[in-house]
Amino acid sequence: MTIISFYKKNNLFLGFEVKGHTGKADRGEDLLCCQISTVAQLAVVGVNEVEKANAFVEISDGYLKLSLNEKQANKNEVQSILKTCYESFRSIIIDEKKYAKLEVKNV
Repeated sequence: MTIISFYKKNNLFLGFEVKGHTGKADRGEDLLCCQISTVAQLAVVGVNEVEKANAFVEISDGYLKLSLNEKQANKNEVQSILKTCYESFRSIIIDEKKYAKLEVKNV
């Protein structure tokens, strides 16, 4: 199962963490896992390469974390990217509760 956790403070998205493989199909053939990974990596590119927010990013097998401090996150374009990412994850996993979970944690 993949757990997607978004972190918020004062109604501001500060980043997200994606942990685990969905297990819906064999490795290399799991389209759900591929969709989740693509959205997560697009957010990293949008935040760091397009908006130059210099977010902390950690990526390994079955794991991706993007983390911003409040100053970095307090930009409308960065918030738009993170909100779009959140809504994309939500729509991707809406019928996939057995394989993925989306949560928001206040920090």
